Amino acid sequence: MGFQQGLSGLNGAARSLDVIGNNIANASTVGFKSSLTQFADVYATSLYGAGGLQVGIGSKVADVAQQFGQGNISASDNALDLAISGEGFFLVNQGGATAYSRNGQFHLDKPDTGGMSHIINSQGLQVMGYGVDAFGNIVTASPGPLQVSFADIAPRATTVANLVANLDSTKSAPGVAFATNNAASYNDATSVTVYDSLGNAHALTLYFVKTGANAWNMYGDIDGSGIGNVDLGAGAGNPVALSFNASGLLTTGMPLSGVAAAVTSGASTPMTFALDLSGATQYGSKFGVNSVSQDGYASGRLAGLSVAKDGTIQGRYTNSQSKTLGQVALAYFANTQGLQPIGNNLWMDSAEAGQAVIGAPGSGVLGVIESGAVEESNVDLTAELVNLIVAQRMYQANAQTIRAQDQILQTLVNLR
Repeated sequence: MGFQQGLSGLNGAARSLDVIGNNIANASTVGFKSSLTQFADVYATSLYGAGGLQVGIGSKVADVAQQFGQGNISASDNALDLAISGEGFFLVNQGGATAYSRNGQFHLDKPDTGGMSHIINSQGLQVMGYGVDAFGNIVTASPGPLQVSFADIAPRATTVANLVANLDSTKSAPGVAFATNNAASYNDATSVTVYDSLGNAHALTLYFVKTGANAWNMYGDIDGSGIGNVDLGAGAGNPVALSFNASGLLTTGMPLSGVAAAVTSGASTPMTFALDLSGATQYGSKFGVNSVSQDGYASGRLAGLSVAKDGTIQGRYTNSQSKTLGQVALAYFANTQGLQPIGNNLWMDSAEAGQAVIGAPGSGVLGVIESGAVEESNVDLTAELVNLIVAQRMYQANAQTIRAQDQILQTLVNLR
């Protein structure tokens, strides 16, 4: 009698319902990958005894295969929420072993005594990636736990200051000797902020005094302390001559290297830097500064983090500077079906999955990182509900085959 076929069908339908139920339960689980029940038929014949009139003895579950298709990417408010667009898995440190995940809901743990925090997931597992050297360069050796330092970024002393300005050729030379406290003794003035070795800001004021046709003197003053504390290249307190040609272009050699300014902030003094006025002009229009820049900055505190598409983690600081803090690594497997799910949105590798290929996001076949976003579950809820109906009908139909066989057997028993 065919009870075995019906029984195997019931078992298969029950297993399918379990898988569908698990998919539905995880429809809102970030990084979850749905599963599909795969069936195979069963025959009692041996390999060499197969015949054309053999009837199968039912079905069995051949595999529960996970579907690693891309899930939808949705935005979040956390810069450390990361989504993978394409192939790859995040690496996390689980008790010294490496586990893999598509769930990129990450955050920082409590800083240690050295002001260092690890990037961790909701289970407290450390996210793996590449660190940086003393110069901020990514070290693409073996991945290790990613850390973020809350230490202030060191200041940088100004090494070059650039000024592009126009001096009014229609102005006349002042009739009095130059003095910083006498506006009638100079034609125009402007200031440039420069930084010393401790990151202290200083105002370098430049005074322009016309001395004749196409000829000007430029004086320097630091923090209003007087021109005697600044050497623009002609000796402390002395002006530098600026010459222009008949087309209004500067002919004085630039930059003025070795500009020295005495400071009293405890930093290295005098502070030295180059002053470049290469773009200065002398046209028949009012004095104006077109651009001013310099390469120094004060110290800064960590104000925020951002993650680029290649996984590079950038720290943003209160002094408007940024610094590379590390890079998230991704892993690729030739056979993702061979990965072993262990719960908590994690997989472990196996011989069937093949060796992990680890690299930076966007390299090789690895996908890119979307910061401030998460990858939703790839469960198609509508399809799962339809599959649920089909599995239910399959269960009922197999139950009917058992019932039919039972009625036939009862008829045989009742024969006289």
